[in-house]
Amino acid sequence: MRPVLERWMRRKRKPLTFHLTQVLTGHGCFGDYMCRMAQREPKTECHDCGAAVDSAQHTLVVCPRWAALRQSLTSVLGGNLSLPSIIIAMLGDDESCKAIVSFCETVMSQKEADERVRGGRRRGLHPRATNGGA
Repeated sequence: MRPVLERWMRRKRKPLTFHLTQVLTGHGCFGDYMCRMAQREPKTECHDCGAAVDSAQHTLVVCPRWAALRQSLTSVLGGNLSLPSIIIAMLGDDESCKAIVSFCETVMSQKEADERVRGGRRRGLHPRATNGGA
């Protein structure tokens, strides 16, 4: 972020959502964060594909669960989905920014829902009881 911080601060009409912030900082429902920082997981692994480390970068670039969403994102941005490239793309056109935000919102919402189910199982609750029975 440092190389483009000034440009980032001057950006207009570019949303900075909760889920986007989780991806940009790596502080979200990623195995790495949930294990090391939040101490809510015993391992850093990805629950979706079994990779040793689930991180924001793993979610953006590698995890097969998000392949279809990733394809939509790369059709707008091109092939480079590194965090620095994502940040620079967000400073560009609105289409790129919307694609990134959409990916982050969809993926992180689902990762959070999955974490609620796992958390309920750890506490011995029925999975449906973790979301009000819905």
